[in-house]
Amino acid sequence: MKPIIGIAANQHYMNNAEFFDQPFTYTPQGFIAGIQQAGGLAMLLPIAPIETAAQYISQIDKLVLAGGQDISPCLYDEEPHPKLGPTSIERDLFEAALLKEALKQNKPILTVCRGTQLLNVTLGGNLYQDLSLYPDWRVKHDMFPTPPAFGLHSISLEATSTLAKIFGTKTQVNSFHHQAIKKLAPELTPVAWSTDAIIEAVENKAKRILGVQWHPELTHQTDQKEQVLFDYFVQKL
Repeated sequence: MKPIIGIAANQHYMNNAEFFDQPFTYTPQGFIAGIQQAGGLAMLLPIAPIETAAQYISQIDKLVLAGGQDISPCLYDEEPHPKLGPTSIERDLFEAALLKEALKQNKPILTVCRGTQLLNVTLGGNLYQDLSLYPDWRVKHDMFPTPPAFGLHSISLEATSTLAKIFGTKTQVNSFHHQAIKKLAPELTPVAWSTDAIIEAVENKAKRILGVQWHPELTHQTDQKEQVLFDYFVQKL
């Protein structure tokens, strides 16, 4: 039996006249392709009431949280900064419930970009609402309009980390974020950093958590190491 990988889906509801302004549920195709290529079955988990999270998690083997909107700052007791982007508190609360249930049910977790930020907040950390609030910011972390299929900036990885076994101690990654981890949650260990010391990856080996700030779903076809990340998550974590 192939492992079932649940992907927490986003909801599109703005500027979608082609769908008669009706919201629709989606995830980037790269997650599905990467999981399928790794030998898993991808299953989308639509935003739903938080009390359904336990049943959703019981139906899957592993959980993926994808990118998307900014994290609502009310989750870490801050008022919204003027540079805060679009948020979805409904999505935040449901995905936080999924994370808590995945930990409770001992299911492995992979988080990407926004997903890693939400992981950090859910476990007790907080964020820079915008990188302009980070005093040492000197690397472009939002590579738009550069195509996403190739790395833009370098990261250094902790040599003993799980991710270093895949990427080595230095690699190039793509980057599409203006928020970043500020105070790290106690249960997470930082394992990768950009040259301006932004945390680019976290893990908890005991609880089988991997979190990256970049987007492997956009590079897994052009960088074999990114597909190896999906392979490791689906087959080994």
